Amino acid sequence: MKHPLCLEPKPFSVGVRIEHLRADIDRALYGDAAGHPALGPAEYALSDTTGERGVYTFCMCPGGEVVTAASEQGGVVVNGMSYHARDGRNSNAAVAVSVNPSDVGGDIRSAIAFQRGLEQAAYAAGGGDFYAPVQTVGDFLENKQGTEPSRIQPTYGGGHVRTADLHTVLPPFVTNTLAAGLRSFDRKLGGFAVPDAVLTGVETRTSSPLRILRGEARTAVGEDLIYPAGEGAGYAGGITSAAIDGLRTALAIIARFHQ
Repeated sequence: MKHPLCLEPKPFSVGVRIEHLRADIDRALYGDAAGHPALGPAEYALSDTTGERGVYTFCMCPGGEVVTAASEQGGVVVNGMSYHARDGRNSNAAVAVSVNPSDVGGDIRSAIAFQRGLEQAAYAAGGGDFYAPVQTVGDFLENKQGTEPSRIQPTYGGGHVRTADLHTVLPPFVTNTLAAGLRSFDRKLGGFAVPDAVLTGVETRTSSPLRILRGEARTAVGEDLIYPAGEGAGYAGGITSAAIDGLRTALAIIARFHQ
């Protein structure tokens, strides 16, 4: 079936969620001032582009939880959030690796199939019923499995997790870059790669693997009344950028149709 919209593949990223104790992140960033009532829960944003591809932290959630974001049967997808108080025991963030269209076949369908395959592999590794696979950072870096989370307990799904080997879920170009990124981030933020930190897989929806092409009027190419906007359309990579893109699109619609 011929699709009425003009689409193109674009770079995206996949990875895992990492959880630390909020108190540990506070100490790493605030030092002796950690816990001071004038300071909120500590936040970080880390990246490394020294390798063949980039790796970065995304959507850091201080005092938050790892949450389920699955949208299909037989697939596990994770995300993160914080409640207003940001006072949960753990802090978490995505650790994501850049994926180029050429890595996954070079077209839209193969990119979506790549995402779906990772989500299905995570579902299988978790044992089904939407349990998520988890692995301690120590086991991940040593390429082994079996260590149960202890000091840092996973928050996903109220503990609906199973230990697994994330190397069997994610391809080598992702796991190798994740490992390098964890070590790099540990040098920048002491304790980031502490062995009992917990990785939960998989985060595959940090951004869309495709873009719906649009023109200067912000309408889809060839479709004068369709306004692609936000993450799903390939024009944002997070809540704030999606909101800004949506606002600009709304202003364009108002300017066009106001009486």
